[in-house]
Amino acid sequence: MSSEVAIKVQNLSKCYEIYDKPRDRLLQMLSRGKKKYCREFWALRDVSFEIRKGETVGIVGRNGSGKSTLLQILCGTLNPTGGTVETHGRIAALLELGSGFNPEFTGRENVYLNASILGLSKEEIDARYDAIIEFADIGDFINQPVKTYSSGMLVRLAFSVQAQVEPDILIVDEALAVGDAKFQARCFDRLKKLKENGTSILLVTHSSEQIVTHCDHAFLLNDGVQLAEGEPRMVVNRYLDLLFGKTQQSASVEIGEASDELAAYQTPEGGLDVFETHPNYNPNEYRWGDRSATIIDFHLSAGGLEYPIALDTGAQIKLAVFVRFDTDLVCPILGMTIKTKEGVTLYGVNSETLDCLEFRTCGRKGEIVEVEVLISCDLAPGDYFISVGVSTKDGEEVTPRDRRYDSIHFQVRPTDKFFGLVNLDSSIRAKKVSN
Repeated sequence: MSSEVAIKVQNLSKCYEIYDKPRDRLLQMLSRGKKKYCREFWALRDVSFEIRKGETVGIVGRNGSGKSTLLQILCGTLNPTGGTVETHGRIAALLELGSGFNPEFTGRENVYLNASILGLSKEEIDARYDAIIEFADIGDFINQPVKTYSSGMLVRLAFSVQAQVEPDILIVDEALAVGDAKFQARCFDRLKKLKENGTSILLVTHSSEQIVTHCDHAFLLNDGVQLAEGEPRMVVNRYLDLLFGKTQQSASVEIGEASDELAAYQTPEGGLDVFETHPNYNPNEYRWGDRSATIIDFHLSAGGLEYPIALDTGAQIKLAVFVRFDTDLVCPILGMTIKTKEGVTLYGVNSETLDCLEFRTCGRKGEIVEVEVLISCDLAPGDYFISVGVSTKDGEEVTPRDRRYDSIHFQVRPTDKFFGLVNLDSSIRAKKVSN
């Protein structure tokens, strides 16, 4: 990855004027700013970042957070209200499905049209044409009008053109979600090769797994504001917080107001929160929830060791989690996941999927409950993080009570028994079928 900057954005803002009536637009022009006849909607406000050459950066955020507006400004199809954008090199963008294509033209004709828009000469397109068609893999449909294509075929052709022109900057806005799993795998393999050749990639997706797996850096947009920026796993945790729960900060205010009421349960006799006192505790955990139930302690053992930092693959892990109920809750759920250090979730389970009826009947204010989970550590060598959480569910709506993401750390020692991410405990045999 180079130190050379491919994209530099400083204090970027975009404001839309919303008028209730058509005549208000005319009155606004005539007033010359002396009076407001419109409402202002800020799609972006003071966004700043840099992307270096060869870097892959992910953008996450809820629908309406300003992601598409930002990408349109970067591509030059939308003017900002304020701030500056500097880009260096040829930009290729996969934004709205079918953008840059003429629906009446055939796929073949659209390849030449789209590639010429990206700045390629006919000779350059001719040289890349076979590779584009091979990657798209849409068969005889290449000679049919694009208006007859399915959304999956359209994104195949669009991505093939963008990727084969080898741009300096490639922007992908959720379009890959349309393709099937096989095509997505080919796309990400192609993105990896482009990155190795120095292409800067800006990836917008709702998939947290894609962000932590493929991105060097990430940032989170919310209501047009840059809410977080940094290491992908940290940004994804903030994003999940935004989607599913209240932050630790807001929760602490609520708990603080009720501190007298809860004091009786914060005692050394079993109610004290000692989660952070153990060797496996990760101080960089991300925690949120309304704290009507609190995960106050955990106990980790394996191979006869208490709180082991390093384990052998295949070891049996016993994880005990202690939950204190600070208010009455109905049908609580306790869950856990194991993730790689990059943030890829390898395994997840909860008290509902394991039919733990005993925990479902808990939840009375003042109760402290121990939940024990047995896990076979059939993992490849490396660092892993356990996340634990307690929540309740009303229909389809899940309310986080206390979620402690990446809160418990352990390592798996090197082994030569298998390769990959997990040990699937295979067996092998051979026999002669002829001499």
